Amino acid sequence: MTVKLGIIGAGNMGQTHARVLVADKRVQIVGIADLAREKADALAREVNARAFDSFDALLDAGVDAVYVATPNTKHAPAVLAALARNVNVFSEKPMATTFAEAKQIREAARQSKAIYQIGLNRRFSPAYKFVKEKIAEGFKPYLANAKQNDGDWLNPPWITNLELTGGFLQESSVHLLDMLRWLMGEVVAVNARAQSRVYNLPCDFAILMTFEGNRHAVFSSSAHASWAYPFETLEIVGEHACIRTEEMTRAFLSPGLASEMITRDFTQIPRAIQWGYQQENDAFITAIVEGRASACDFEEAYKSIELCEACYRSADNDGATVALPLRQRISNE
Repeated sequence: MTVKLGIIGAGNMGQTHARVLVADKRVQIVGIADLAREKADALAREVNARAFDSFDALLDAGVDAVYVATPNTKHAPAVLAALARNVNVFSEKPMATTFAEAKQIREAARQSKAIYQIGLNRRFSPAYKFVKEKIAEGFKPYLANAKQNDGDWLNPPWITNLELTGGFLQESSVHLLDMLRWLMGEVVAVNARAQSRVYNLPCDFAILMTFEGNRHAVFSSSAHASWAYPFETLEIVGEHACIRTEEMTRAFLSPGLASEMITRDFTQIPRAIQWGYQQENDAFITAIVEGRASACDFEEAYKSIELCEACYRSADNDGATVALPLRQRISNE
């Protein structure tokens, strides 16, 4: 089976996925859609495809699947249009930038015959998969500490435009929020504090997460910390043992007292593999070709946005405990 595929959004992530997918012999990239026609034209020439001015025109071309790599706030219309036509969807994170839209997409995905996969690429990165594998082998995660710091949230300058990104947690921190849930289990409550010190929006977060089994994680995230390595780290503590990651380049396991430390170094692996892009794309295409379930489906996508929403609600109420799953907030939904 050849998967006829279109890419909606010819920016950085659209280009990233296109350059991986063009090497997959199961895939034929038939079209690139972008409102900036010059971007669509340039990427279409690179991958030998047609350029389109809109996602509707691309969907009319008869594609089997689409990649949605538009700015965050533009994900929902393209995803919903594709699901309504039973066209398989790979959506870049976030699923949506509002809780209401996330619920709308989840329901549409439930009703559609199409496969939906979200682009939470850390789940496919070798560094984080190493951690997941050790937990599956018996490492018991009791406590976690994580950080994800951006160096300069004005570079690129559009990133602080909430009409495009939706907010700091959805743009950046959703990755580590999802990773903590993936590794530690279901979140039952959050307490979050946020500040607007440098930019005119909340972009300094300190979050306490409580998981099933009364286990905890502390997560901090800032938009103006400089790009000092490692800007993304995760440490999970077990019984006289711990696992630590440094970005997606290294992972370390200290398996016990007086035990040799295990080190995994992924520094020289190509970025498309190191960051999990190639693996998540392979999983999506394989799911289509073989009729499998999505590797990271709409329920996982929804829970990542629910977690962001819970953090915002807690921060808006001076760190008050917000329990999960969330109830709908009638005032703005």
